[in-house]
This record gives sequence, structure tokens and C-alpha cells, in this order.
Amino acid sequence: MTSARTVIFDLDGTLVDTAPDLINALNYILAREGMPPVPLQSARTMIGAGARKLLERGLELDGRTVALEELDRLTRDFIAYYADHIADDSRPFEGLESALDDLAARGYRFAVCTNKLEWLSKLLLDRLGLSARFAAICGADTFGIAKPDPAILRQTVARAGGEMASSVMVGDAGPDIGVARRASVPVIGVKFGYTEIPIAELKPDLLIGHMRELPAAVETLMAAQKSI
Repeated sequence: MTSARTVIFDLDGTLVDTAPDLINALNYILAREGMPPVPLQSARTMIGAGARKLLERGLELDGRTVALEELDRLTRDFIAYYADHIADDSRPFEGLESALDDLAARGYRFAVCTNKLEWLSKLLLDRLGLSARFAAICGADTFGIAKPDPAILRQTVARAGGEMASSVMVGDAGPDIGVARRASVPVIGVKFGYTEIPIAELKPDLLIGHMRELPAAVETLMAAQKSI
């Protein structure tokens, strides 16, 4: 059914440029702990594996390691600060809303599958006025599994009322390509996200450099699925 066609998006670095607020939160914690800030541009590739990993990477840049319970405390403090400032400077990538309008008019539904916590994801999308566009918003804590485990993608699609055979993933980094491959779902890579490994090297089915290219890319992959 046309109504079941689903586009599943990663969040950070795919739908929304969240780097400014994430790195500001990281630098708030680092400054409080007496460490130097990390520059926004170089820190963008540190994003994508969750708050805890972002903190670990920030500490590593200063040659610091901390005990597990200390990292837990810092992570809680990071999340609390970040939640209060989640949409200070974060914005949807240029062309996103027009692309969603275009795809919605063609009968697609949308879902978010992210390694961000679900409540933070919903809070961010609420603040940006985007939540209502998505039939499901699922994070690493929603099902207790994270990308690239294919179960998170399968359960996100199911929650959105979609079908795996008529779904396309969109993401910016290794976990997104990995989860799509493991779930046998075609995947579009975006060139403007956060990844240490260039997205082209991860070999998504299609690459786009701007959200205006998304509708055509989705239609291409969906047509290819039908012909299999």
C-alpha cells in the first residue's frame, strides 16, 4: 500500500544541525571540570554515539579518564544542561521541511530512529515544531537497543505503521548505514552530517548534499525496491 511507504530518519546531523547545542553542553561540563573547550568544527565528528560517548571523547581530548561512577554523574549533568538548552541554536537542515512536504504529498509517512534518548529527541522536535510530522520517534532507550542493531529499525518501522519492504533509511554516519544494511533496507547518506569516516566511504545506496535532493532520492530507491 502506498500509505505504508515509510522514510526513517536519523536525527542529529541528518534532520537537525544539533552540533552547536551539543558542543555547548559538552563545553559547559568541561569548563566546570577545569578543562579547555573543544572547537565546534572539530567536535562535530564526535557526535552520534550518545551523550556518554560524547563526554568520553571530550575528556580524551584533554587526556583525561574518569571512573565509571564519575562518568555517570557527568553524563547526568550533561543531559540536564543540554535539555535546558536543546534548541538554543539547533535548526533543521536547509530544505528539510519542503522535502517533507513534498514526500508527504506523495503519500509517505516518516519516523525517527536515533541513538539519542527518546525524550530528548521528542523535546528537540517539539521545540522546533517538527514532532507532528513523525508517526514514530524512537531512541536508544525506546526498545533498549541502539543502531546498528537492526531490531531498532524494525521496531521503529512497526511503530510507525510501516512495512520493511517499503521503507528507506536516511542517515549521516556508520550506525545509520549499518542498521539499514543489517535490516536489508536501502539507505540514503547525507553529506552534511557528523561522521569521522566520510559518508561516501560507507557506501550508502545514494548520497545527497542538500535536502532538496531527498524526494527524488527516496523515489528512486522505492522504485528499485518494487522492481526486485
